[in-house]
Amino acid sequence: MRKLIASLAALVLAVSIVPALAFEPDVNDSFELDVQKAIIAIKKADPGIETFFDNAAGFAVFPSVGKGGIVIGGAYGKGLVIAGKKAVGYTTMTQGTIGLQLGGQNYSQFIFFRDNTAIDHFKRGNFEFGAQASAVAVTAGASADAAYDSGVAIFTLARGGLMIEGSVGGQRFTYQAKP
Repeated sequence: MRKLIASLAALVLAVSIVPALAFEPDVNDSFELDVQKAIIAIKKADPGIETFFDNAAGFAVFPSVGKGGIVIGGAYGKGLVIAGKKAVGYTTMTQGTIGLQLGGQNYSQFIFFRDNTAIDHFKRGNFEFGAQASAVAVTAGASADAAYDSGVAIFTLARGGLMIEGSVGGQRFTYQAKP
């Protein structure tokens, strides 16, 4: 009961801080509330990102991605795919890297899909980013110069940790439709 009250309080706070929700979270699902909190955090860090939320066909939000490495590294996060202001599926991200790297960090990752073709490609489950894909680290105004590349735009928001890195690798995603 206490957890439900806290979740409802977080939702009320979210509604009062952000006039237009990016999606309508299920108040009984703490993961969906974590996703909503990550959306609020990125909008606070860079209000210009609202354009991506408003104009994308859909987006995936990974509220917490853990990353670490010593020469060989990896990252993992669970996410939610949102289209039409509705959570439509779950996703996971795994990443492998090799090269000069030391440390660990936690961040949120956001993938925006420009059109239905891009989101459908993601949903088919054969979606991955190679070494050439780059994410925009969000700071105030960072989204102003960001653009879609092959139908997607990727943003990250640091949550904590420290990592020194000069490595190559790639990210792989899975997708499962929400029941």
